[in-house]
Amino acid sequence: MRSGIFYSFIMTTNIQNLKTTVLSDKTFSLKEYTFDYQHTKDDAIEEHLREVYDHGDGASVLLYNRDKKTVVLTQQFRLPTFLNGSSSGMSIEVCAGSLDGDTPEECAKKEAEEETGFIIDKLEKAFEVYASPAVMTEIAHLFIAEYNDDQKVNNGGGLSEEQEYIDVLEIEFEKAFNMIALGEIKDARTVMLLQYLKIKDIMKS
Repeated sequence: MRSGIFYSFIMTTNIQNLKTTVLSDKTFSLKEYTFDYQHTKDDAIEEHLREVYDHGDGASVLLYNRDKKTVVLTQQFRLPTFLNGSSSGMSIEVCAGSLDGDTPEECAKKEAEEETGFIIDKLEKAFEVYASPAVMTEIAHLFIAEYNDDQKVNNGGGLSEEQEYIDVLEIEFEKAFNMIALGEIKDARTVMLLQYLKIKDIMKS
């Protein structure tokens, strides 16, 4: 009897007759797709229907100060969280935004200044992930960046023309990390980047 875990990776694309219907393009793109899919050559061909949301790729950055053992996060109202379990709708997050033609690095630096008021010189790429691969095309580019108080050039808070009302939070790293277990931080990108700092032991004494 064989023991252990067996992994089977299917790398071929078995999709045919891909058809698209635009459901909405008011702000971003929501499309309905139908396609024929065959998992392996021995399986039957099945017709699938999926809705896919496309608002472009994004970049996120976690600011950290190694000397003070702090991180900079943001807090703002998010309607989807209010609609699904959050009584206030307030979400604690890393700086983030859509690329809108910028490179991921340019986007991360721009969002850091707009949202927190810090000008960031150097970025470290942590990794990139599909934000929600079942329903979204977005690839999220995740960064960390060290900051110091001298890099603070304004109060941040986001752009009023984009109806952004952002509170800037400077929190001790260990407290922020513990807020994950307490359910006070639930944003996926923020959780991943805080865990990245922890795993890499970047904030060690």
